Amino acid sequence: MYKLETLTDKVYLFLKGLAMGAANKVPGVSGGTVAFVGGFYEQLIYSLQKINGKAFKLFVNGRFKSFYRYVNGPFIVILFAGSIFSYFSVSQVLDYLIRNYELYVWSAFFGMIVGSIYYISKDFKDWRFQNIVAIVIGISCGVAISFMNPAKENDNLWFVFLCGIIGVSGMTLPGLSGSFILILLGNYVLLLVDSVNMLYKSIVDVFSGDFDFLKDPIRIRYLKIIATFGIGSAFGLVVTSHILGYVLKRWHQIVTALIIGFISGSLGIVWPWKEEVYKVNDVGVFLIDSKGNQIIENYQRFIPNFSDAETWIALFYILIGIGIILAIDYYGKKSKKYV
Repeated sequence: MYKLETLTDKVYLFLKGLAMGAANKVPGVSGGTVAFVGGFYEQLIYSLQKINGKAFKLFVNGRFKSFYRYVNGPFIVILFAGSIFSYFSVSQVLDYLIRNYELYVWSAFFGMIVGSIYYISKDFKDWRFQNIVAIVIGISCGVAISFMNPAKENDNLWFVFLCGIIGVSGMTLPGLSGSFILILLGNYVLLLVDSVNMLYKSIVDVFSGDFDFLKDPIRIRYLKIIATFGIGSAFGLVVTSHILGYVLKRWHQIVTALIIGFISGSLGIVWPWKEEVYKVNDVGVFLIDSKGNQIIENYQRFIPNFSDAETWIALFYILIGIGIILAIDYYGKKSKKYV
């Protein structure tokens, strides 16, 4: 179990929450992978499983302290505080870096995922046939998802609720990028960019005493969307954690093998050298969405030109990404000596 005995433990967990939140927002990167590498994945699933009928009874009966202890409150609050804060801080920095240094950012993420595959698989010793099949299935699913075509944006609240359930899967399923799934569903910009920005503006307005935004139908629309998405995400977290807790307890090695395969298959999503392919109509005119942006159909991946200095810089960032995971592994081994 992840210990929270000192202030340092709490700060480290908050920072891991920041990393998990940032990873969840970046297409192709999974917050669940951060949890797995960070050593708190199983406790995350265990804690979310505690949000059940007993917890509901404790809360309804006003036994808030018992409820807080039962659901592993300190762990959940600190971790998700970091994740939520990340959406308005670290993830904003990532958005800037991706816009201006896209190749290098994807290279670093690619390296981190390569390092994560090593981290998860190095202690995996059960190479029975069924586990090898699970790895192959995981790789196949990851590759298949990376080549799917994005859908159109849809702001229907029931669909947004469904996006919340599916999109949050990246937090509980290592290797499955919830944000990339939202791209495939057509709602990444709507839910993780536009709605989050509107929520941030609304929070700033509230703290400044300006409530005029309540009369703005566009702002209210976005707030309804982000609220629905949040409810769907919370529902999805609880449901998937119960399912994962059940399968992890009974088929731990097979699930681990699937995770290894899925993360390996997701490398295609974060392959640094790719170009956006935009949708065109029958006469070759680019299609645009309701905001005037060109609609992405898929990504065309290519082998880089090794005569370009930019390629070697990107390769250097891949090594940095791998080094980050190896450093986390080293820190984890070192800290265990003092537990």
